[in-house]
Amino acid sequence: MTATGLTNAMRPTTYALMAMLTLTGGLGGCVNISAPDKPIQINLNINVTQEVVYRLDNDAKSLIQQNPGIF
Repeated sequence: MTATGLTNAMRPTTYALMAMLTLTGGLGGCVNISAPDKPIQINLNINVTQEVVYRLDNDAKSLIQQNPGIF
């Protein structure tokens, strides 16, 4: 062991780690978020169709036929 507490086998790894940290320190990027100049447009082409199916009970059907002005 040396005075720094590192053995000779540990020094290359330590130097490599320090060099890597020093070099990657300058690579830290900056993220800028800004609103777009143009409004966001969402084009939706929607076709809505509805089919209504109804069934009447025979008693209800005859009641409607007997009283056409009920509705």
